[in-house]
Amino acid sequence: MNVVIVESPAKAKTINKYLGKDFKVLASYGHVRDLPAKDGSVRPDEDFAMSWAIDQRADKRLKEIATAVKGAQHLYLATDPDREGEAISWHVQEILRQRKALQGVDVKRVVFNEVTKAAVQEAFRHPRELDRELIDAYMARRALDYLVGFTLSPVLWRKLPGSRSAGRVQSVALRLICEREAEVEAFKPREYWSIEVDFLTRSGDRFTARLTHLNGQKLDKFDLATEQQAREAADAILKHLDYAVATVEKKQIRRNPPPPFTTSTLQQEASRKLGLGASRTMRTAQRLYEGIDIGGETVGLITYMRTDGVSLSNEAIAAAREMIATQYGPQYRPDEPRIYRNAAKNAQEAHEAIRPTDMHRRPESLPGHLDSDERRLYELVWKRAVASQMSSAAIDQVAIDIMPADGTVTLRATGSTVVFDGFLTLYTEDADDPEGDEETRRLPTLNERDALTRDKVDPQQHFTQPPPRYTEASLVKKLEELGIGRPSTYASTMQVLQDRKYVRLDKKRLIPEDRGRLVTAFLMEFFKRYVEYDFTADLENKLDDISGGRVDWKRVLEEFWRDFSAAVAGTKDLNITQVIDTLDEELGRHFFPERADGSDARLCPICGQGRLGLKLGRFGAFIGCSRYPECRYTRALGVHSDADAAAAEPRELGTDPKTGLPVTLKKGPYGPYVQLGETPPKPPREKGKRAKKSETPAAEKPKRASLPKGVSPADIDLEKALKLLALPREVGPHPQDGEIIVAGVGRFGPYIRHGKVYKSLAADDDVLTIGLNRAVSLLAEPRKFRRGAPEPIKELGEHPANGGPVRIYNGKYGAYVSHDSINATLPGGMAPEELTMDRAVELLAERAARAGGRRSGRGRGRTTKAQSEAKKPAKKKQAATAAE
Repeated sequence: MNVVIVESPAKAKTINKYLGKDFKVLASYGHVRDLPAKDGSVRPDEDFAMSWAIDQRADKRLKEIATAVKGAQHLYLATDPDREGEAISWHVQEILRQRKALQGVDVKRVVFNEVTKAAVQEAFRHPRELDRELIDAYMARRALDYLVGFTLSPVLWRKLPGSRSAGRVQSVALRLICEREAEVEAFKPREYWSIEVDFLTRSGDRFTARLTHLNGQKLDKFDLATEQQAREAADAILKHLDYAVATVEKKQIRRNPPPPFTTSTLQQEASRKLGLGASRTMRTAQRLYEGIDIGGETVGLITYMRTDGVSLSNEAIAAAREMIATQYGPQYRPDEPRIYRNAAKNAQEAHEAIRPTDMHRRPESLPGHLDSDERRLYELVWKRAVASQMSSAAIDQVAIDIMPADGTVTLRATGSTVVFDGFLTLYTEDADDPEGDEETRRLPTLNERDALTRDKVDPQQHFTQPPPRYTEASLVKKLEELGIGRPSTYASTMQVLQDRKYVRLDKKRLIPEDRGRLVTAFLMEFFKRYVEYDFTADLENKLDDISGGRVDWKRVLEEFWRDFSAAVAGTKDLNITQVIDTLDEELGRHFFPERADGSDARLCPICGQGRLGLKLGRFGAFIGCSRYPECRYTRALGVHSDADAAAAEPRELGTDPKTGLPVTLKKGPYGPYVQLGETPPKPPREKGKRAKKSETPAAEKPKRASLPKGVSPADIDLEKALKLLALPREVGPHPQDGEIIVAGVGRFGPYIRHGKVYKSLAADDDVLTIGLNRAVSLLAEPRKFRRGAPEPIKELGEHPANGGPVRIYNGKYGAYVSHDSINATLPGGMAPEELTMDRAVELLAERAARAGGRRSGRGRGRTTKAQSEAKKPAKKKQAATAAE
């Protein structure tokens, strides 16, 4: 018997079919052990000795592997073909050796780049030993990440309360995001104008040209800086009705196809074209790599998806060229194959590019076998790989200069025409922030001295734009350009930044939270070297040198630790006041931007004397007055407008005409609100005695209503306040059943309610004015995932009996299947990829039955008041015994 170890059960299931009955394929379910999250797991003073801890869930699987290996002839370690895969194989081998399960067993390493029968069987004909250099590279990276995280994070916790952690790559990525945000905030828009003119040819064709020269002088971008200057230029154009073509410039360019995908380019294009985040892209690619059931046969659809290589195998190139000639015609296949090469930082870690395992397997041939994400991502990989072997596109670019008879103005029209589409017939690469379409306009055929008639003259106002915030795609691209991180780390880096609330995604743009900016400012001030781009990139190169066998891994760690530990020790005497003063100066422009009226943004709005500044409390940073405790004004961290400052003090809006009670706008711990009536004084109570809630009659409490999100306190007047206090309000009867639809504001924001069905209002809906038609339309919309709700890892389809989607999610305690608010945990050992619809329906039915039994148990399992009282003496006795 031969035992084979892979990472996932899906991969195990696929490979088992390829190898036959003499092989038993088992899954390790990823890494089986890691450095425990506590001090001392890496010990620099002991030559960087490491203590590894076996994951609790992995221990059971390791016992199964050890049992299977005993008596086996061969153990094949067939984990993924990269550094992490090599590390998993090494960990499994080490644990089995420590448990004396490898006596008499021949251990070999097997690698393959695609999960297909031919590739797997070929790999097993050429096994090898474990690659010690790749293992050393893994050890060095893991030790470095641990040392940075477990040495720097405690410094953050002590000196900057409210901070979560710091990391070797994540801190540099966070710095990039924060610096881009600072550029956006510091940006001052500059006005400029352009003049566009419509022209008509004799045949009636219309096209547009732009003013480039005025009175013989070439116009720079800011030469028309005001509306007055633009009007004068327009008048100069309007003096003439008849124009002619002065010059026609034509040139043909060739556009070559982009290379096949690497990990980073796949993440970038999946973000641009499909709207998928990096983590979601990699999860989907993992499923396509490990195998999909196609007509009863499980087969991997794409090659290994963690790679920085752009080359294709000779077999893949030949298959692509054959398919191109057959499907698109011989003119779309170049005379010679396209060979792509990249300057890989480490040849051992640079695999073949991501491509389909079978070039002839077109995306449209896979209906019903793939979910939406899998289908779209496979189509993207297939098109890019095939297009990379297609002919270049030929494009004619045209530039036409137009003048009146006196030559006082010159206008230029540019455009292009695709002469031969080549690879563009199949694939066009997107850009993160595409430019205008001026270069791609189609122009009519024109020759020099052709007469033209001027039509509309359109002066257009513009303002310069700040640099765009990073998307996940553009951040991946920037990190790759800087040489920071590696393909396998980008998705997890961005996920960590979001999980720790350092950044947030808003309309696909990464925006730093104030907590993230504080951490970055702290690190830039006190640990600047370790968030420098060059330093981090140079460290990555040294780690690559380790895996290439060019440098000893412990020497790299020694050099790093010597300087890093000294930098940490240098902050030992750093006090909170020094940290606060530094951060206050560094981030002052962000938290206290200049006001339009020139007044001091740091002046306390309550006492009018104190200076607002950054403060640190037990739970993090906030803004407070310098005259504390005389003035107790505080506010949450963030940029506040003049209106927000004014709203900090109670403001009487008027009197309610019905009750005669005053209506006041106030600010509470959970935000601004309006109140009807006065707050009653608290009744006196005896010292040391807590007042009961019932001591204040409910009738005495004034009615209050929170301001909906997005409503500024400055916009609230008496009329709006009374409308808010009247909530919830009746919108009208539902046309289907006549039941009244109600609108109100709850703990999760504005909503409408029809019976027991609640629906949150959209950002552009107003709870005070929403009408019946809009409310009915909203109620009819299908339920959407809540913002921040878990994202399904797989869609199984519609429930066969009850309808509605059946989805699989990753939860805190493992994977579970969900349908119509019923959640059922997957049985132990079952991977999400193995769950079928039939089994999912069974699990959901069992879970629903158990839940129904508990609900109908009439108190079964509950503790009565008498039972609780009876238990108290026993508990006290146990506590006393424990204390003794």
